[in-house]
Amino acid sequence: MVEELKRIALVTGANKGIGFEVTRSLGKAGLIVLVGARNRELGEAATATLTAEGIDARYVEVDVVRQATIEAAASLIIAEFGRLDILINNAGINDTGDGPPSAADLGAVRRVIETNFLGAVAVTQAMLPLLRKSAAGRVVNVSSGLGSLKWNADPNWEFAAVKLLGYCSSKAALNMLTIQLAYELRGTTIKVNASNPGYTATDLNGRQGYQTVAQGAAETVRLALLPDDGPTGGFFETSGPDPW
Repeated sequence: MVEELKRIALVTGANKGIGFEVTRSLGKAGLIVLVGARNRELGEAATATLTAEGIDARYVEVDVVRQATIEAAASLIIAEFGRLDILINNAGINDTGDGPPSAADLGAVRRVIETNFLGAVAVTQAMLPLLRKSAAGRVVNVSSGLGSLKWNADPNWEFAAVKLLGYCSSKAALNMLTIQLAYELRGTTIKVNASNPGYTATDLNGRQGYQTVAQGAAETVRLALLPDDGPTGGFFETSGPDPW
């Protein structure tokens, strides 16, 4: 009965960085959090840390590039809880072979897009039937300012020199998923938004970011907990909407 009253959130790539902090924040807000991670050892260690903090956390194997793990996770969630209330598509990679269009390694571009975009599509498709069973489903796609076409086209933008064809394209595509899924789900109780964490110190950028993971997680958490009158189909950072 307690689990029927608590909201259930799945976060992919939840064993470290922004994903872990999002999971922690949602857990502290009283949700049951499903720690999605491809590596069992790391996922279970993260789950143990959260549990020690008094959070109701459960490890779920999810490798976004392995369809079998995605389908198994969906089956587990429906059997255990009967629904899913919040999906956070956070799992993402960078690749040392990525770079500007003239030099980017095609293999690296494929790997980044397969994980950051196609992985999110695969997880969303598998979890959507579970989200439809929620009274107020939420999907948050963890994007990046590097996915903004407007900002990429501005030579005066702070990060104008960061031209990673695979990574930037994957986040732009993730933004397109956000727009199209929100349109498809218009008229339902499911809200779909993209978050821009900002330049956060994580393993993805060699911890060069100037924000803490708590700061980087804040907008994703806000969007995950949107009230019924909150927006859908938008791209946001903590200071407000971002340009596509």
